[in-house]
Order: sequence, then structure tokens, then C-alpha cells
Amino acid sequence: MSDKRTPTAVLLHGWPVTSAHWRYLVPALEAAGITAIPVTLPGLGAAPGAEVTAFHKAALADLVLARLAREGVTRFAVVGHDWGATVGCLLAARAPESVGALVVEEEILPGVEVGVPAPGRAHYPTWHGPFNRAPGLAEQLVPGREAAYYGAFLEQSAGPEGLAPDVLRAYVEAYSAPGVLEAGLAHYRTGTRDAEDVRALAARPLSVPVLAIGGRYAMGTAVADGMAALATEVTPLVLERSGHYPAEQEPDGVNPAVVRFLRRYA
Repeated sequence: MSDKRTPTAVLLHGWPVTSAHWRYLVPALEAAGITAIPVTLPGLGAAPGAEVTAFHKAALADLVLARLAREGVTRFAVVGHDWGATVGCLLAARAPESVGALVVEEEILPGVEVGVPAPGRAHYPTWHGPFNRAPGLAEQLVPGREAAYYGAFLEQSAGPEGLAPDVLRAYVEAYSAPGVLEAGLAHYRTGTRDAEDVRALAARPLSVPVLAIGGRYAMGTAVADGMAALATEVTPLVLERSGHYPAEQEPDGVNPAVVRFLRRYA
């Protein structure tokens, strides 16, 4: 199922959303003859299993690779959003023979120093990273206030057009489930290890073609600028009305671009 005639795309969403982030992209991929496999990383909207003990992104890449191997998927593209894109990049570095194309949506990888341009820097939050990394702080302040905590980030990071109220409520509900807060925070508390792994990646840039997608009201051109230090072939795409969630906010722009890219390379 993973040959050129029926390409496969593995979809890895980020924080604090769920696989509903791909609700417009999956049908577009399937209509184009591309098999979509959405994967939820541990803690990103669902509590991790007891077997998950490490949250640095290289370890999560290995988890995804192991799952795909069990399912017999040996050749695929990766579409990653936010933390899912960091995992996707490290996955491509670990299995270059398997990954034919990489889509990076709204992520500047740990350790990559690029500035977010206007107007994104006036919209995309900077408070959540330090807050999430501070030991014990979120664990004391967030329980019982999930709507305020996640809602504030989602509303601000989405930019002027925002997210649909029912979608925002669904994301808050998913992240309010037992075990999700702690696991989500663990993604942020591996920053030193993640940055080391990304710096190693910069020393041997990815040869896989990359489509770098940014929202104008979030990371914008910084997505492609950051990937230029990590990969040899980067195609930029900025969605003019989007914040941190282009696949949801402007599917009419994202879907055809991703389909064309995967048809060419996957």
C-alpha cells in the first residue's frame, strides 16, 4: 500500500489539538488516492499508555516507526504539525529510505534560531513554553481551569479568524482528560535533549523534499527559514488568513498544495 501507485501519508498533529486538525486534509488525500494514517502522539489529546516513558522527540519518532513497521508500512510521506513536525523531521532522519516527502506545518524546531515575522509575532503566544517547562507550575494551576488555559492559547495562536467555537471546545475537552496535562507538559520538558538532536540533524541536512507551511498570523515565513537550516530542498507556503492551524483555517489553500507535493514526491 505504500508504493508509488498508492502513496501513504502519516499525519502527526501537535499541541493542543487532536486528530480533528486533519478533518479537511484526510478526505482530500483519500480523494487523490493517497492513504492517510493519522497518528496521535502520546499526550497530545490522549493519555499515553503505560509503555511510554520517554517524550523526547527522537524516542517518539521511534515509536511511530515501530507502529508503522507492525502495520507493514515501509514507504510513506510525513505531514507534521507543531510537535508532530519535530517528530516527523527526526523520523525522516532516522529512516531516510522510508520517507519520500515531508510536510512541516507551523513548527520551528527546538534549537533553531529564527525570528517570527510580523504580523505573526504580535499574535503567536510566547508565554506557553516557559509556563509549560516550569517544573510543577502547570500541574498546580491548570487542573479545573483547562478552559481558561488551553482556550487562551488556542484563541491567541489562531490569529484574527480564530477557530470554530465547537472545535475549540472539543480540543479543551480532550486535553482535560486524566493524564493528558502531565504528558503534554512532558513534551516541553525535553527541550535540551530535543535541541541536541536537532543540532545533530543540522550537521547532516535532510535530503527529503520539504513543504514548509506557515500561517501569516503565526510563524509565517519562519517555518521555511528554519527548515532551510535542516533540509536541502524546502518549498515555502504561507497562508494569508491563518494562524497556527492552516490545515483547519485555510483548507482550500493547504489541501491542493499538499496533494500536489505528495503526488510529486511521495
